[in-house]
Amino acid sequence: MDAAHIRNFSIIAHIDHGKTTLSDRLLHMTGTIATRDMEDQLLDAMDLERERGITIKAHPVTMLYKAKNGETYELNLIDTPGHVDFAYEVSRSLSACEGALLIIDAAQGVEAQTVANVHLAMKQNLLIIPVINKIDLPHANIPQAKQQLEDIIAIPAEDAILASAKEGIGIEDILEAIVARVPAPVPSGAKSFQALIFDSYFDTYKGVVILVRITSGELKAGMHVKLLHSGKTVEVKEVGSFNPKPYTRDRLEVGETGYITANIKTPREVKVGDTITDPRNPSTELPGFQEIRPMVFSGIYPINTADYEQLKVAVSKLQLNDSALTFQTESSVALGFGLRCGFLGLLHMEIVQERLRREFDMDIIATYPSVVYQIKMTDGTEKQVDNPAFMPDVTYIDTIFEPIVKAFVICPGVNIGDIMSLIAEKRGEIRTTETLDARRVMLTCKIPLNEILIDFHDRIKSITRGYGSMDYEPEGHEASDMVKLDMMVNGEVMEAFSSLVHRSKAEARGRMIAAKLKDVIPRQQFQVAIQAAIGGKFIARETISALRKDVTAKCYGGDISRKRKLLEKQKEGKKRMKTVGSVEIPQEAFVEVLKTN
Repeated sequence: MDAAHIRNFSIIAHIDHGKTTLSDRLLHMTGTIATRDMEDQLLDAMDLERERGITIKAHPVTMLYKAKNGETYELNLIDTPGHVDFAYEVSRSLSACEGALLIIDAAQGVEAQTVANVHLAMKQNLLIIPVINKIDLPHANIPQAKQQLEDIIAIPAEDAILASAKEGIGIEDILEAIVARVPAPVPSGAKSFQALIFDSYFDTYKGVVILVRITSGELKAGMHVKLLHSGKTVEVKEVGSFNPKPYTRDRLEVGETGYITANIKTPREVKVGDTITDPRNPSTELPGFQEIRPMVFSGIYPINTADYEQLKVAVSKLQLNDSALTFQTESSVALGFGLRCGFLGLLHMEIVQERLRREFDMDIIATYPSVVYQIKMTDGTEKQVDNPAFMPDVTYIDTIFEPIVKAFVICPGVNIGDIMSLIAEKRGEIRTTETLDARRVMLTCKIPLNEILIDFHDRIKSITRGYGSMDYEPEGHEASDMVKLDMMVNGEVMEAFSSLVHRSKAEARGRMIAAKLKDVIPRQQFQVAIQAAIGGKFIARETISALRKDVTAKCYGGDISRKRKLLEKQKEGKKRMKTVGSVEIPQEAFVEVLKTN
C-alpha cells in the first residue's frame, strides 16, 4: 500500500486504564477479528498477562479501515508493554510509530506511569491523541480528567476523545482521529533498503521471528539482508504481517510493519533496535540503538539440589522468548548449584520466577536481589560488581557508585506526610511536589535503586490504601558510602547471607538477620555465636545457648565435690568441642532468612 494510506500508532497507558480492551475493540471495529472469534485481552497470549492485566510482550497488528472519506487505510497498531522495566523495548516500539493514543481512566485520572510513558512518546516526537476512557462508569469524573490532561501533561483538553472501550462508545471517533491526525510515514532517505527491528520472538518451527518497520525500500522473500550490529547476513525466507495471527505477504513496503523469518536459530543474534540493510550497499544505522543491560541481579537455586540441570534447561527455554534475561552458573556452600540471573527490573524478575514455577513446575528459591555497583579502585581502574562475593578488599577501593532512579509517586494529599517519611527512610530526596487536583499530589524524587527493590511499592500501596501509584526511570550513578555486611556463624563467614548495604543501615540489617538466624539454627552441644561484621568490626551479635546434658543426674546425695567434679569435666569437654565443632545450618534456615529479606 502507498505510504500516504498507512498509519502507524501505539497505545500508551497506566496499568488497568483499558489499553488492552481498547485494542480488542479496534480489532473488532475494523473487521480484523470476526465477532465469533472475539475474546477479552486478545493480544495478551500468556496466562500471566491475562491474570495481572499487564502486557509483558509487545504484539503488532495490521488492520484495514475504510474511513468516512471512502479511502481504505492500513492501520498498524504496535502494542507495547506498559511497565518501566521494559522502557527500552517501549522506546523502540514507539520509534516505529508516528502517533500514540494516550489512554486516561475517567475515574482515576492521570497516574504515575501515564506521566512516564508520555515523556517517552514526546522524546520520540510522536503525535499524541488523548482518549478519556471508561466514561460509562458511575463515578467517572470527565472534567477533572480533562483538567489534569492540561495541567500535568500540557495537552489541550478539546483534543481529547471521550470513549468507553467496554461499551464500544467513541471507537469510530478514535479510528477517524488516527486517520486524520497521525502523519503518514515518510521514507528515511537512506541510499538503499533499511528497516528497524523493534522486537523478536522464537518460534519452534521457524526459528527467530524478527518484527520490523520498513523505513526505506521494500522487503521480499529471497532477499539477502544484513543485521548491522551482529554483522550477520541472512536470506529472508518469509515476509508477513499480523491480524493478529501471522499471515504471509509478497512484500513489505516503506512505512509498513510486519515480520521476517531467516533461519536464525538463537535470539541473541537479533538485537532490539538494530538496523537491517542491503549487504551489497549498506545504509546508515537508525539512531537510538542500545545494548540491553540488566539492572537487577538475583541468584535462583532449586530447593531440591537434584533439580539443577532441569532449572538450567527451563531458564534456557525462557531466554528464547526473552533476550533481556541473562544468566550464568554459580554455586553456594549453603544452597548448592544455581544460576545468577540478570533482569531489567523488579517486575521482570517477578515474572521470570513466576513463569519458572508455573510453566516448568520448578521449586525455586531466589537470593536477595542486588543492583550493579560501579567501583573506582585506588589504581584508577573501574570495576562493576553485582554480587557481594566479588567485592574487592576495602583497602583497594577508592569510591563506590550506586545506581540512582528518578521516581514519580502519586498519592492522596492526606498521605503526603507518611509518603515523605517513607522516601526519607529509603535515603530518597524529594525534588518537587505538585498538586494534581483537590485530592492528589505528585512527588518527584531521587532515590537509590537498591532501596526500592524489596518493599517500596508495597508500602506505598499500604500507606495509601491502594490509591498510590509509582513509576521510575534510571538516572545514572552517584558516589555512596556502601559497605559489605558479612554474617558469621561460629567464626565462619556465610557467603549466602552477605550483602552490600549503606553504612547507615548496616547495623539494623545485621541485627535483623542475626535475630532471624538465632530462631532458625538448631541448638548445638556448645554455645554458638552469630555475628554481623563490616570488615574486621562486629556490629551485631546473638548467642545460641548450648544444649546441656544433666551429668549430675546419677549422683544421689554424697559430697558436693562429686557433682562439681562432673560439671568441671563437662565444661572441659564443651571447651574442646567448641574449638573443633562446626555448625550444620539446615537448608530451611536459608529459605526462612531469604523470605524475611
